[in-house]
Amino acid sequence: MSEKVTKVYNGFLMLAVGILLMAASVTLFILNAGQEYVWMTVLAVILMIITGILILPGLFIVNPNEAKVMVLFGKYAGSVRDNGFFWANPFYSKKKISLRARNLSGQKLKVNDKIGNPIEIAAVIVWKVEDTFKAFFDVDNYEQYVVIQSEASVRHLAQSYPYDSFEEMDEEQLTLRASTDKISHVLESELQERLKRAGVHVIEARLSHLAYAPEIAEAMLRRQQATAVVAARSQIVHGAVSMVEMALNQLADKHLVDLDEEKKATMVSNLLVVLCSESSTSPVINTGTLYQ
Repeated sequence: MSEKVTKVYNGFLMLAVGILLMAASVTLFILNAGQEYVWMTVLAVILMIITGILILPGLFIVNPNEAKVMVLFGKYAGSVRDNGFFWANPFYSKKKISLRARNLSGQKLKVNDKIGNPIEIAAVIVWKVEDTFKAFFDVDNYEQYVVIQSEASVRHLAQSYPYDSFEEMDEEQLTLRASTDKISHVLESELQERLKRAGVHVIEARLSHLAYAPEIAEAMLRRQQATAVVAARSQIVHGAVSMVEMALNQLADKHLVDLDEEKKATMVSNLLVVLCSESSTSPVINTGTLYQ
């Protein structure tokens, strides 16, 4: 089963009917007191009073972004989502449920990522009730259900992807640190699949905390720094080799100077030292010939 709409009536109209019945019953009793068939008057008055009294429990209010779930003797009768003052069967049990968007700020969880590194991870989830029947009757406590399933989803997400990659990888490979938007979309999809049993719609899900566990944080930081240094050096060397190649080609094309293989090797060595050095170099000027 799923949510259905139940029929309700205008609350102000039914309240007026109830008041009129009570007033009419008193007036009828006063006008017919002492008459020959007074017992019939008393019976009518009693019926009118009972009817008027029964109208009052059927009155209820539905506030904005709320709903009322109607249950009649253990059977689901429907839900009311419209806002206002209404009247329904007075024997309905009316259960209030909020339809507002809610935030769930998950606790920091310590889990191992896909390659076994211990990490800390937490997520913020925005959700709301979409199906009032499922929220009330398909799970025991839908709010607790959201909390537990969200924690399970975050743990599963952390174990499915590496925190970071230190090797060259396919651009489509996802990591928790580098692919934040895609990882959040994966988390949102998994949460939606888990929580649809409770009639809950996931509006947004994002990681709010992501870090290595304290016991390996310092070592992983050094590893990240080393990886960054290697990557930077590789880029510098690649640029330096390109510049040396360009210099040799232009010297040869313009016939500015003829260099033998030994002098080319010396020139390449000197240029690479200048271009790849971390500190500024101090060149030594040769005032003689190339061979002295």
